[in-house]
Amino acid sequence: MALPLQAIFVAVIVQSLWGGNPIAVKLGLEAFPPLWSAFIRFVIGAICVVAWAKSQGIRLRPTASEWPGLVGVSAMFTLQIALMNIGFDRTTGALGVILISTYPLWGALVAPWMVPGDRLTMTRVAGLFVAFLGTALVLARGEGVDASSVTGLGNVIVIISAFLLGLRLAFSARVLRGLDNVKLTVWQGLLSLPVFLVGALLFEDIAWDNLGWRPVLGLLYQGVVIAGFGFTINHWMLKRYNPSVIVGFGFVSPVCGVLAAAWLLGETLSWSIAAGAAAVGVGLVFVTWDRRRKA
Repeated sequence: MALPLQAIFVAVIVQSLWGGNPIAVKLGLEAFPPLWSAFIRFVIGAICVVAWAKSQGIRLRPTASEWPGLVGVSAMFTLQIALMNIGFDRTTGALGVILISTYPLWGALVAPWMVPGDRLTMTRVAGLFVAFLGTALVLARGEGVDASSVTGLGNVIVIISAFLLGLRLAFSARVLRGLDNVKLTVWQGLLSLPVFLVGALLFEDIAWDNLGWRPVLGLLYQGVVIAGFGFTINHWMLKRYNPSVIVGFGFVSPVCGVLAAAWLLGETLSWSIAAGAAAVGVGLVFVTWDRRRKA
């Protein structure tokens, strides 16, 4: 299906907002540890999406045939979000932005096995190579970056989360062929809430002394802008357009996110982070170039 100008504009706006999500997570983590952050975020997101669905008369109760797909997506979703928050808590905002933004690369690798008609071309392989070089450059030691923050476990966890995100989006594209996008947005979050809540109660404590406007705004951004608006619009577009085209607009996220990290978190950006972000962006353009022309 052709990608109209309005859809391109919406995709760019959504990915720009998504670039700020790792920064919002970092702000929320100042008071709310990873699993508590995930739980509160998706309570807020569920309230927003359910309220909007009810106002539009959208039926949210799944049929028996829809449950397997919803449970599968939610399982990937729960693990991916938990790892993302844990990883972000152990790395810098700029590094987290760039590494999580590699999810279209992983999505491009798994999509040919999950989405009929998606295939790897030489252009896309070249893009994968460039973007992976960019990721390696980000992980290399650079001036102005603490080596422990660059080579630590947090970055590995974020990369695993990015892989799961790419896998989940490819799987979601299959599920959405027979499912309403709003229903998927609601249930992937609702089914994750008991897991996040039990894990938070068992293993985490909220740092009430650190509670202030920064973590509160961080959670509101994650819940309303990303879990509410962002997921709904992204699923709507995945249902209507080629998934490799839509996720390809992810090259916008690392640029916006890195700038937001410098502005809001006061992080110093080294040459390796700037060059790595540029390489990831260029690679993502090549990964989706053929598909964007054919979509």
